[in-house]
Amino acid sequence: MTVDEGARTVTPGRAAQELELRREEFRLAVQLGLVRTVSAVGGERRRVERGELDRLRAAPDFPAGLRERVRAVGTGEAAALLGITMDRFTRLARTGHLSPVRFSLNRYRAVVWMYLAQEVVEFGLTCPALLAGRLPPDLRERLAAHEDRRPRNWRTRRLGLLLRATEDPWARAAAIASLLDPVQLAEVVDDPYERTHLDRLRPPPPPGMPGSPVARELAERLTRADDPDEILWHRLSLALALDEARAERQAPHPGETRGVDVGVPMPMPMPMGGVLRGRVPVPEAQVVEAPVPEGPVPGVPGLVAPVRGVAVLDVPLRGVPVLDVPVPEAPVDAVASPAGRPVAAGRPPGRPVRTRLLERFRRGRVTGAARPRRRRRSVTWP
Repeated sequence: MTVDEGARTVTPGRAAQELELRREEFRLAVQLGLVRTVSAVGGERRRVERGELDRLRAAPDFPAGLRERVRAVGTGEAAALLGITMDRFTRLARTGHLSPVRFSLNRYRAVVWMYLAQEVVEFGLTCPALLAGRLPPDLRERLAAHEDRRPRNWRTRRLGLLLRATEDPWARAAAIASLLDPVQLAEVVDDPYERTHLDRLRPPPPPGMPGSPVARELAERLTRADDPDEILWHRLSLALALDEARAERQAPHPGETRGVDVGVPMPMPMPMGGVLRGRVPVPEAQVVEAPVPEGPVPGVPGLVAPVRGVAVLDVPLRGVPVLDVPVPEAPVDAVASPAGRPVAAGRPPGRPVRTRLLERFRRGRVTGAARPRRRRRSVTWP
């Protein structure tokens, strides 16, 4: 972080102090878009610009207005704001008329839902008929069927906040994937490398997650979709998000520093002079072109280069030939990536991992060399 950036931006803790908000209130204000943040240099936590703090502090209702917009209330306080009983408010929330903003577990492992006080007041002004008298028949039928839309509404709100917080297509896909269980995720994303990349970009769990294993398991179930139509919706959304992410860049594979589109030439460092030795897998006849000096090339029977330039070798059908090609005293500009697989910077071409493993296996069987026995590691089950 430069000196100019440190003077122009502040940390979230400092911003919460200057805005006279508690940490939970400030975090909720950022999620709701009331406080805009900027990305920091070097992958640090996001920061708040001084201009954004000045804009919020210049509001005529500061700080009471900002604190009221992020005030979260429980069932009892929300019912008091509407002037109804707690039981009636719970029934209205279960039928989806109010969306929770966060949840927690009490000491009895009961879910405590929190709502925005401003949204509760707005609901009372827009739907006064639901605050008194008998509920409509359709709501009574849904309550009789034990419907509870509070977890689903909370997941929908949280997903919207996560999608608005990033523009990276892979991060957006990871936010959608976090709502599916591992079985559903594996059915949509069949590539294990992509699943690993999505898991690496998975958003952090919501604040206030319990520490005990039993309570944490209960809280994690609330973060995943459980209704069949909700699961289907997120599966379709994830498939579309993956198409957008793959169109921009491929997921990284082990040993790759960055993904590269298939067929795009990559610079490859070469020694200054010497012999380039490589194996080229050829399931069919293939033409290999390599820069060679003038005259016959030692170590490659049948390869003749009458003039300095590019020599052409017709590789036989069987086997994995070894090509020893003299390298000129100049770096090779580019090596084309093999079809169907991205190539990382610094990886030698023509030697897939599967080919090397198969060669070692065949070599061990031909020479009769026995593989050394490894001591089996002890497994600690959870």
